[in-house]
Amino acid sequence: MAYRKRVVDAELVRRLSSAGAIVIEGPKACGKTATARRIAASEVLLDVDQAARRAIGVDPALVLDGKAPRLIDEWQVAPALWNHIRRAVDARAKPGQFVLTGSALPADDVTRHTGAGRIARLRMRPMSLYESGHATGAVSLKALLGGAAARSPDPGLKVGDLAERIAVGGWPGLLDRGLESSLQANRDYLEEIRRVDVGRLGRRRRDPGKVERFLRSLARNTATYAAVATLAADIGESGGPIKEDTAHEYLAVLERLMIIEDQPAWAPHLRSRSRLRSAPKRHFVDPSLAVAALRATPERLLKDLNLLGFLFESLVVRDLRIYSQAADAQVLQYRDNTGLEIDVVVESADGRWAAFEVKLGFAEAEEGAANLRRFAERIDTRKCGAPAALAVIVGAGYGYVRPDGVAVIPIGAFGP
Repeated sequence: MAYRKRVVDAELVRRLSSAGAIVIEGPKACGKTATARRIAASEVLLDVDQAARRAIGVDPALVLDGKAPRLIDEWQVAPALWNHIRRAVDARAKPGQFVLTGSALPADDVTRHTGAGRIARLRMRPMSLYESGHATGAVSLKALLGGAAARSPDPGLKVGDLAERIAVGGWPGLLDRGLESSLQANRDYLEEIRRVDVGRLGRRRRDPGKVERFLRSLARNTATYAAVATLAADIGESGGPIKEDTAHEYLAVLERLMIIEDQPAWAPHLRSRSRLRSAPKRHFVDPSLAVAALRATPERLLKDLNLLGFLFESLVVRDLRIYSQAADAQVLQYRDNTGLEIDVVVESADGRWAAFEVKLGFAEAEEGAANLRRFAERIDTRKCGAPAALAVIVGAGYGYVRPDGVAVIPIGAFGP
């Protein structure tokens, strides 16, 4: 299968020019190895190369020898390498020596000897719609943060198309597969996580059945503020609820596997007396994993538009995270004690920000725009600055700016 260009490609090249090593972190099957191979001059694949793993036990420096940049794939299989890589970077005193990839974050004590100034981290996620060829990129997030107007032709995506993209996900290996094969692959992916990975990284062996029920609870609560107690109690099947401590451990392991990625709260200066809420929103790294946990299909999603709406929001968050990272920005959300919520706030490192409401149906754009206007009135722009953009992201249609200044942007037009 031909390599599809990724948004992170340019960031990898740029950061490798200034750091001795780059660690590309992301969930299994998101394309880390293929991306790293595009820039690597030599490689060692630790998850499949038993001889290399044996060599590490004798002389770790043996696997570091090779033309730079040298790819060390799935480095966390041999975490003792971390310090040897750090020392090799110091000894060589040149940027661009190593590219490490990993699909599970090691325990904190593995990297307690910091790589600051030597080793940089780069997050990678499954493909956005733009990367997979399902969005035009006519509306650039980076340009929006710079004050550009959001205008685009209709990209042609329909709600049925979005339901399929949500169910299949942004996994590069599934781009050329049929729908049924892709749905099964995603279920198999979760099966491996619940049966093997959670037990491997957890403090003790866990019941795969309880892990499966917990994943289903997360899926039912995707794009919500569900508390850990709610997730533990929501299990609600024959085995009954699980303890909150167990739920916390499951979440910690899933975060280390980069299967879930919560959306933090934005804390702006307010001119009103509203009080901010700090709880994060829950998301899988790709909405297809929620679909797999629920054993759903695109047809079933189309019969439950409420669920589809939450999954669509999760897809939008996935894509905006990819585009935001390229713009040196982060994806947040807003909620206060009056019940006002804003689905997405993108804030750049220099303080520029834009707010987005996510509405699957075009008819809901008016409701989203009204919410954004109320929100903008509460922000103290003397301290936070005026928003670079206020926009409603919808599932289909044209991109344009309304008379009140709120943009309407179809997700199929978005890009970096």
